[in-house]
Order: sequence, then structure tokens, then C-alpha cells
Amino acid sequence: MKSPVFDLHCDTAYALLGEDRNSAGSLRKNNLHIDLERAGILDGYVQCFACFTTPMMEQWYQLSPVTIFERELATIQREIDNNKRRISIAYTPQDIHRNMEKGKASAILTLEGTAGFGYDPALLEDLYLIGFRMVSLTWNEQNPLAGSCQTGGGLTDRGREFVKEAQRLGMLIDVSHLSDEAFWDVIEMTQAPIIASHSNSRQICNVSRNLTDDMFREICRTGGVVGLNQYRDFLGENADLDTVCQHLHHFLTIDSDGKHIALGGDLDGCDHLAAGFEGVQSYPSLAQKMHAQGLTEEMIRNIYWNNALGVMERCCM
Repeated sequence: MKSPVFDLHCDTAYALLGEDRNSAGSLRKNNLHIDLERAGILDGYVQCFACFTTPMMEQWYQLSPVTIFERELATIQREIDNNKRRISIAYTPQDIHRNMEKGKASAILTLEGTAGFGYDPALLEDLYLIGFRMVSLTWNEQNPLAGSCQTGGGLTDRGREFVKEAQRLGMLIDVSHLSDEAFWDVIEMTQAPIIASHSNSRQICNVSRNLTDDMFREICRTGGVVGLNQYRDFLGENADLDTVCQHLHHFLTIDSDGKHIALGGDLDGCDHLAAGFEGVQSYPSLAQKMHAQGLTEEMIRNIYWNNALGVMERCCM
């Protein structure tokens, strides 16, 4: 079956920089998980493109995260400009609708980690004006804002200020890489729906990057969504499309209408995807698997499109 695709997370901007983080890869056609030619088979397409930074980049590449952030942003802006007949940045939900009417994909800019701009909440307004609409406070490290899923530790005072400012502007808070403590700190103070852009069920695959049932319930309560992640390590041993559906069906035991489940493939951010999922072109196969396992076309359309779009419409006008 066919459905438009709204994917809440990929690392394609980072991957386009190549191994030396200074290359100029093509979004039109490449050997990554996402390119526009393969995405052309979809009935509609919104992709959230993360600009990923961590202080670990100093050690990995002898480059500052600020430098890599600037290169990622320049790369995705250049590639969108080079392919303007196929894709445009969406600043509002209305832009998504307009692009779809023109047969174009939409790109939404997001932030995975905050090292690239010095963890500074005062810079969020400038980033919002550029087009960023979602932010994860940290990656896998503890930083001046919050603890991560690998370190533990809650929100700092600066982190609380950051969350307040992001939500004032209309930027979604993404909790996928937060520690359990920081997750609950965000839930306690949030004034808007919360996103876990690329996380699965910890009940099915017990890793700290996944969500407990109570976490998922709270995301539902805020009106947010969780994006199903295709990374094998967050799905389970020998993961395939059936495993992805296991996570989905478990979430459905809590959210029976499927109104808080979306897509967040983590494409180009991981080496090993679920067997049977090779890239953006595989989303129709996953939809067919969901349908074969009893999901209605309406529910699949919600998971693939309406749920993520609805959060954007409520928060990012």
C-alpha cells in the first residue's frame, strides 16, 4: 500500500560530509540511506534533517563541533537549493501542504545535540529564524544542559532555561537521547507536546535509548509522538520488519488508536538497519507489513503522516 512519509529523524546532512567531514555529497543521488531519487517513489515526503554535534568531534576529527555544525547546515542548504524543483525547506505546516501540492518534498531542520552553538539558549531565536523546528538537548554525553542516555543526570538550570526558550519560540523538544532523569525533568516542566523522534520500546528491546511504558504514556499525555527507529541495536537481535512491528504493536497496547506513533528511521545515522529495510525506498514495504499484521489503512496513514504533521501544526505555526 502507498502512503506519504513523514520521517522525524535522519543524519543525512552529517553523512553527506563524508569520512573526512569536509566533502560535498549529493542529496539527489548517493549510496546513503536517503536520496531524492529513491524518495521519488513515495506519495509525499517530509524529512527532518538533523544537524548532529557532540564535543567528541574534537577527538574524532580534530574539528570543533561548531565547524561541523556550520558544514552540515551549509551542506543541506546547498543541496536543497540545488534540487529546488524536488524539495524545499518547510518553516510551517502550511509550507508542507504547499510543497505537497507542487509535488515537492519538504525538509525540516532539526538539532541533534547543542555543542554546535555552545549550548546557548540565547541563540535559539536565530536558529529558529533559519528554520530549525526541533532540538535534542544532548547526544550521548552529559553537557551543560542535561544528562544523556549513556551518562545519567537531569536537567541543569541552564537546561531548564533552554527548554522554556525553545518552547516559547515553537521549537519541539526531542527527548530521544536524554537520560531517564532528564526525561522526567522535561515532562515536569513542559508546556507543549514532547517528541521522541527516533526511539523504540524498552519493553521489547531493553536499551537506555528506548522508552519505558511510563515514558511513552507521558509523551501521549503531552500530545506528542514517538518515531519508530530502524536501527537494529534498538530493535532487537536479528531484527527485521516483523521486529519493527513488535515495537509498534507494543506501543498500541498503550495507545490503542495509534495517534502518538510516527516514523523516525535514524537513516544515515546507523550502520545496521532492520533486515528488509534498506533505505527511504523501503517505507512502502514496512507499510505493507503493518497492513498484513492487521493495521487499517487509516491507522497506517496516521503513523506515516498525520500524527507527526499534527504535532507540527499544534506547535510550529
